[in-house]
Amino acid sequence: MKNPLADKIVDIKPSGIRKFFDVVKTIDGAISLGVGEPDFDTPWHIRDEGIYSLEKGRTFYTSNSGLQELKNEICTYTKRKQGVEYDPNSQVLVTVGGSEAIDLALRAMINPGDEVLIPQPSYVSYEPCAILAGAKPVIIELKEENEFRLTAEEILEHVTDKTKILVLPFPNNPTGAIMERKDLESIAKVIREKDLFVLSDEIYSELTYTDKHVSITEIEGMKERTILINGFSKTFAMTGWRLGYAVGPKEIITQMTKIHQYAIMCAPTTSQYAAVEALKNGDDDVAMMRDEYNHRRRYLVNELRDMGLPCFEPFGAFYIFPSIKKFGMSSDEFATKLLEEEKLAVVPGNAFGDCGEGFIRISYAYSLDDLKKAMGRLRKFIEKL
Repeated sequence: MKNPLADKIVDIKPSGIRKFFDVVKTIDGAISLGVGEPDFDTPWHIRDEGIYSLEKGRTFYTSNSGLQELKNEICTYTKRKQGVEYDPNSQVLVTVGGSEAIDLALRAMINPGDEVLIPQPSYVSYEPCAILAGAKPVIIELKEENEFRLTAEEILEHVTDKTKILVLPFPNNPTGAIMERKDLESIAKVIREKDLFVLSDEIYSELTYTDKHVSITEIEGMKERTILINGFSKTFAMTGWRLGYAVGPKEIITQMTKIHQYAIMCAPTTSQYAAVEALKNGDDDVAMMRDEYNHRRRYLVNELRDMGLPCFEPFGAFYIFPSIKKFGMSSDEFATKLLEEEKLAVVPGNAFGDCGEGFIRISYAYSLDDLKKAMGRLRKFIEKL
């Protein structure tokens, strides 16, 4: 019998995040700080709108690109937040989560042999999606001493005449790093000079704790070169609603929509109606959740430093990325022993790229009570080491 499987998918490793998530469910009394999912329920007024859409029998397909009212609201939102204008009829695509948008963008833009620059540590999907699209992933290792920010010099070290796309994963999962306007202006100059396109994953844009998030689309000449990806999972605690979107140049969005049309048809209709309500009236909910995350963030930074775990202060998303290098253990060894001995699950840093080795990712999308219990277990584990 012929091998039924494609070599490129067999060679892709399973997600290192899900491995520990699956294990922790089998351990009685375990605490998991491993999954990046808000512990808040979707706000009631958003849930009500989804329920109302079902009661009204709105269970039909929307257009492939999304519900018109939602596309209008997405454009209003991007103009309000970033000051950048898009045409809802030709520059917006509503997707099944931000992850689908990443996949579509790469498949729509990549020719075999094109290179994609991927800063790491970063979200686990970029590299496999690039491979599945036929690209060669080129990894840029972000440095702790730079607060895991991407620099123009690092791009120049890795760009070639085959480079087509730069993935820009900020605010960053797993490090919590952000890019400020001056950082973006510096790399934008290189992007324009080298004629690159940008896939900017801004799913954590509302979870920035120092100042307002700055999108690279705000920098001169970058809107025309950027697919901006965002969604509702992290901002509005809507992970299970599976809804995201992409905005960008018409010619790219058109081809992304074609792939989406054949593979998916349209994003869930109920979720789209709920998302309209989220964008219209969800600012207060977002502010409340961001304030709570910020409180947890400050607590964890102080606790980890007090127990001797070096970590830079994260200014975005809801993760912290402490170093465990001084213990002479790999990230996998540390996380496995911590789970076995103290029933506490974290994610090994190398799940986010080889340069994440020597770190662990801790999510603070959990209640403060759970975080306090978890820090007690971590402290006990470290004292034994």
